[in-house]
Amino acid sequence: MDYLKINRDSWDKRTAVHVDSRFYDVEGFLRGKLSLTDIELKELGGVSGKSLLHLQCHFGLDTLSWARLGADVTGVDLSPAAIDQAKALADQAGLKAHFICSDLYGFGESLQAQFDVVFTSYGALCWLPDIQRWADIVAGSLKEGGTFYIAEFHPFYDVLSGYSYFHRDEPDIEEESTYTENDTGDTSPLVTWAHPLSDVVNALIRAGIRIEQLNEYPYSPYNCFDGLEERQEGRFYLSHNGQDVPLVYTIKGIKGA
Repeated sequence: MDYLKINRDSWDKRTAVHVDSRFYDVEGFLRGKLSLTDIELKELGGVSGKSLLHLQCHFGLDTLSWARLGADVTGVDLSPAAIDQAKALADQAGLKAHFICSDLYGFGESLQAQFDVVFTSYGALCWLPDIQRWADIVAGSLKEGGTFYIAEFHPFYDVLSGYSYFHRDEPDIEEESTYTENDTGDTSPLVTWAHPLSDVVNALIRAGIRIEQLNEYPYSPYNCFDGLEERQEGRFYLSHNGQDVPLVYTIKGIKGA
């Protein structure tokens, strides 16, 4: 099974839908808004003057938002359609950015530069079969003393949705449509793997990342799952048996001792 081709084709199709959605609000971004959420803006902190690598950047809104905040940005994604759109948006917004079309593992094999910051976020890790290889690429992409930061959807939600919490070598393969409000209902196959929080943390530690903080949040900044309730503006909650479910976790770490 060529999981890269399957997922690449699906994300090419999704990109066209996402660019026109209110969910991503490209028009707002071009007017000067940031696509980043309060979570990563607060936790990662200032990036002005720093080189920043955004792994699995989709069509570049977050990458370009970091550029708007002063970072020298590079974004990587496996979808040619997404990378083409990211380059077009950079031109439209008048922002300097470098975008690379590559799957993550292929990018790691050809890595020729190191960065002050490596960033990834929201729905990135499930597309990767080998989390240790991912962590090694993160570490290899960082300068000594550089910062890694991830904001990711919590795998606890996947359990409630009927998926495994723990990693299995065999992926989940399903026909799915997309999560934006302008979803056409057209489905395409997607190939994903589960990665429990412990696997992610331990992989980063083994790769040489010193974990500075691990946080969990009882809300999502995006209304992208079934059954969410917006109790505060931009904060979407899910309850199970009367208790709030963890929906996001973040990790911040430094390369080296």
